[in-house]
Amino acid sequence: MKIKQLIIAGTLLVSVASFAQKDELKALKKIYAKAEIKGADLAEYKSLVAKVEPLATEESDKVYAGFYKAMIPILEYMALDKTMTQLQIQMAVSKFVSPKSISELANGLNATLDYEKKTGKKVQTDDILETITSFKPELLNFAVALGNQKKNKEASDVLYSIYQLDKKDIENLYYAANYAVNGQDNETALKYYRELKAINYTGEGTIYYAKNVASGEDESYQSKSDRDNLVRLKTHVSPRDEKIPSKKPEIYKNIALILIEKERFDEAKVALSEARKENPKDSYLLTAEADLYYKSKDLVTYRKLINESLEINPNDAGLVFNLGIVSNAENKLDEAEKYYLKAIELKPDFMDAYLNLSDLKLRPDPKLVEEINKLGESQKDLKRYEVLKAERQKLFNTAMPILEKAHELDDKNEAVKSNLMNIYKFLELNETEKYKALKAKM
Repeated sequence: MKIKQLIIAGTLLVSVASFAQKDELKALKKIYAKAEIKGADLAEYKSLVAKVEPLATEESDKVYAGFYKAMIPILEYMALDKTMTQLQIQMAVSKFVSPKSISELANGLNATLDYEKKTGKKVQTDDILETITSFKPELLNFAVALGNQKKNKEASDVLYSIYQLDKKDIENLYYAANYAVNGQDNETALKYYRELKAINYTGEGTIYYAKNVASGEDESYQSKSDRDNLVRLKTHVSPRDEKIPSKKPEIYKNIALILIEKERFDEAKVALSEARKENPKDSYLLTAEADLYYKSKDLVTYRKLINESLEINPNDAGLVFNLGIVSNAENKLDEAEKYYLKAIELKPDFMDAYLNLSDLKLRPDPKLVEEINKLGESQKDLKRYEVLKAERQKLFNTAMPILEKAHELDDKNEAVKSNLMNIYKFLELNETEKYKALKAKM
């Protein structure tokens, strides 16, 4: 009997909580329906939200509890004293508007729209759509302000939430991805770029310009009819149209570059292949793809891609230099020298090309030294020493002007200074002004 009583008592408690929850939801709905919510009403509204949210069990109650909670920043904004200065308003807004609150707003409103679409009962749908239309410009201004403060990740979060509120405005997703890149949040940027790719966003369009007669400034319009009407009214003149190019190549390219940076090379190869279809003339992409194959030690494909890139940019000294590196790695020394010289011809101050060329010229020296150290005192060995010494002199005389040019370009480079000092000593140039000047810097 006691057990039954306990069960009945427990059921009564649940029922009481459920009734209380329903009452609080009704009270929330009543306050929300008021034309103006501020002061005591706003405080009571927030108190009711805090009470009802943990008690909500049924789907409809959870949805509307989430809706009323999500709307708090909007209601706080509407309750502000609009006679305050703009700076005072901004400071007040910063206390209750944040990337997190805007994300919660988007989630709460979208959940309510989805629920009412499913049930066929439009309780808050019209109000939500009106709220989105009214407050989206304010939210966009907030995102721009965050970006101006270099709070790129936060700006990205806000723009993505605005996109969630109104998915017709895909440009907000595109800018959310860009801000994520600027905020070094590449994983989020990759997610957003892939979402843009999945919906086949291009961003193509036309901006309609006309010059304001009064100010003399060009003004832009999204609608041709709006611009043309002003021209007809003679408040504007000199109409012109400007095409917005497709952002699709950039999106594909950024996906590929993020994957490379994250060292997800297999995915990056696929992404680069797709990106190149969208950017067939982009030598940077070709070089990025070539670098992937270089890292995987596929020098044949690497060379092929660099040559393709050179067909687009034949005067790119960096690409020519890269071919020199590959030839060097393949021990094709004559070919490497040809490429290093070509790179210097294209870019006379190409420091790395001078360094690699000097290394190439001095490459035989360690073997010459090794053989010299093995020689004895016999007449045969002494003759051999003279031959090897002459070979070293020839090497050093060839490398010296290259290293001197490198030193001229960068007089702080320790390796260059050390090599030059050794060459001057070996060639017995100790008394020259060049040697004395260099020694003074050591």
